[in-house]
Amino acid sequence: MKKFSFFSTLLLMILLALCTVQAQDTYRQINVAGSFNSWSVNAKTSEMTVQNGLWKARFFLHAGLIEYKFTANGSWQLNWGNDSISEALPQMGKVVKDAGNIKAAVTSSGWHEFVFSPENGEFSLDKLQNQPPAPPEPPALPTPPTPPPAPTGMDFREETIYFMITTRFYDGDSENNFYCRDRVKKGDPHWRGDFKGLISKLDYLKDLGFTAIWITPPVENRSGLDYHGYHAYDWTRVDPRLESPGATYKDVIKECHKRGIKVIQDVVINHSSNYGIRGKVWINRLPLKYFRKNGVTPDWPYSGNLGNYKEPFRMDNDNPVAPAWFKARLKTDPEGIEPLLDPVTGATVPNADVSPERFFGTDANKLDPEWYHLDGFMSGGDWESPKSLQTKHMAGDCLDLATEKQNVRDYINSAICKYLDMGVDAIRLDTVKHLERGDLLTYVNTWKRHKPGTFVFGENLVKGHGWGDLGGDNGPSEIRPWWYTRLGNDPRNPNSGGDSGFSVLDFSLFSTFRDNLSRGGFNGIGSVLSMDWVYGDATQLVTFLQNHDVGPDNDFKYRFQGEDWMAAVAYNMLWTIRGIPCLYYGEEIAFMRGAPQDICGNTDTIDSTGRAYFGDHIEADSIKKTQKHALYRHIKRLNQIRLAIPALQKAPMSKVGEWGSGMSFIRDHNNGESYVVVGLATDGDQNISITGVRNGLYRDAVTGNEINVTHGNISFNVKGCSAGIYVLDGPGKIGVDGDFLR
Repeated sequence: MKKFSFFSTLLLMILLALCTVQAQDTYRQINVAGSFNSWSVNAKTSEMTVQNGLWKARFFLHAGLIEYKFTANGSWQLNWGNDSISEALPQMGKVVKDAGNIKAAVTSSGWHEFVFSPENGEFSLDKLQNQPPAPPEPPALPTPPTPPPAPTGMDFREETIYFMITTRFYDGDSENNFYCRDRVKKGDPHWRGDFKGLISKLDYLKDLGFTAIWITPPVENRSGLDYHGYHAYDWTRVDPRLESPGATYKDVIKECHKRGIKVIQDVVINHSSNYGIRGKVWINRLPLKYFRKNGVTPDWPYSGNLGNYKEPFRMDNDNPVAPAWFKARLKTDPEGIEPLLDPVTGATVPNADVSPERFFGTDANKLDPEWYHLDGFMSGGDWESPKSLQTKHMAGDCLDLATEKQNVRDYINSAICKYLDMGVDAIRLDTVKHLERGDLLTYVNTWKRHKPGTFVFGENLVKGHGWGDLGGDNGPSEIRPWWYTRLGNDPRNPNSGGDSGFSVLDFSLFSTFRDNLSRGGFNGIGSVLSMDWVYGDATQLVTFLQNHDVGPDNDFKYRFQGEDWMAAVAYNMLWTIRGIPCLYYGEEIAFMRGAPQDICGNTDTIDSTGRAYFGDHIEADSIKKTQKHALYRHIKRLNQIRLAIPALQKAPMSKVGEWGSGMSFIRDHNNGESYVVVGLATDGDQNISITGVRNGLYRDAVTGNEINVTHGNISFNVKGCSAGIYVLDGPGKIGVDGDFLR
């Protein structure tokens, strides 16, 4: 027995030695890089050593939540993680290459041991049973990094926004899917994404680093193509095609708040659909199930007629204030074949000779003046005329509400305040220039009085700088974005009045992107930023590269068409200049690159547009690929950096320099409380020099490089497509290098 034991032991020792040599040959160095050692991949404070074929390291960990990964050979090029394992100690399991950070809940301070096998991915973390003495506290550094102030949650400038068309994001419940009657694509229902799907992907959005989501209007809609929510029929009711048992709008808000994510509700007050408003006003039209026209055959799933195929009696208008003759057909004749006398024309339907206008059109002169304006429909030069914009109907299914009437105000304000009570954090207001400023502010101020601190911003589309009477524009100041952020009455002097408390999407900046960011440069950005003084508060503007209506190219028609590095350069700028950055769903993987933002041809369906269904990219079997995309990782890191530096969130800009291939500027929050010097580069390296900065030790959030400024001048190099973000007394490097930020 002794002889067998001796040779067995000898053989085991030889095998272990071979394994050790192999491990050392393959991996000359393994490190534990984590939040407890500044994510170092090559310092002594993170090294592991080989013991009996396994890599081990002991660290003194303080109580709290830590994050860590294993890295090889002194770089991030080869790393292992596991973002789904339990946080509880002891931890045992397997890690995967390039997976997310491992999180561990350290319940009490003490020495802990990490064990890792890079050959099979097995790892463990546990607290040592026999605790050595605690290490002495390190001596204070002369200039220690200053921990950034924690976000207050009370200032919306701290947020970054992810904007989605809810119905096109992720499908969690196929039972509530719905095909609109226009542009049918079998297998891709227009109403596809829903609240159940959104809730299931909130962790995806949190991992990406967004702290607020903006969803398209959730109120009940009616139109031939209403999946996007901009044809309101009942402001008091959430559209049932979005909800499921256990996944109501209230559930969405609750689940968002559990994750520290705020909810922005898109709101339309300028217009209703052409079905009127349930329980308030009815539009005189014939039931759609009686529509017939020679040569027109309804697309599946509409069979025989265009009535609501999911409603037992094929009615798509259940308005209780409709006249008796209309309501009599609500619960009868699903096929639409029983004769109905039209009280307006005297014709009997169904009849292919009856004008389609009686089914789809609106007689603007016969609308109820207590609810609607009666000035007809927009055309030609009306789009640059305040009176026309604010009293005429935009389209047949967008009927201009008499928003100045008290009954309209009471109805809409009551509904919106209900959503604020439900927990909605902020409001995005649609079609701003279609309301006179004073009229609009009565709504905004009502919401703010009801829920103090509510952030409200709006969409005022311009395809030029939009300075109005300040020059270089074809429309007056009274319909331009800056006007709504001010309270003055001089269209040539923004300073004639203070901040209105209402902010806007920065279309003036966006409109220059056709000349710069779409071509991978910064040309002209500096001149736009020099006009920041016209706004009530430029740091509250919401910035974006594209949205569901327009793209950044010369024709404003297509999703961003540039290469990934161009998009990365654009995001570097949007995440570091003043304003609140907003990403349109799918940009994190260049989704539908170059597709038209909306349908534009007579036979287009939305799957071929920028509004295509995104869910396939975030299914269980595809989400890891999505999260490895260079732009995903880039945006995630930008969110990490911005969240850690208050000056990037809230400070105005100064000393702005722009030379096409590069930019530089300073952002100073609260007179040095948070102070950062930023340099940006396009596809080539740039040398950045700025004079007149505060003295002190600066640390770059991108590289960790340190510069001690003693005479008010700072110079540094920025690699192509990257940024230098030098923070005075800053925390140092934030996040992990990627393809662009490095």
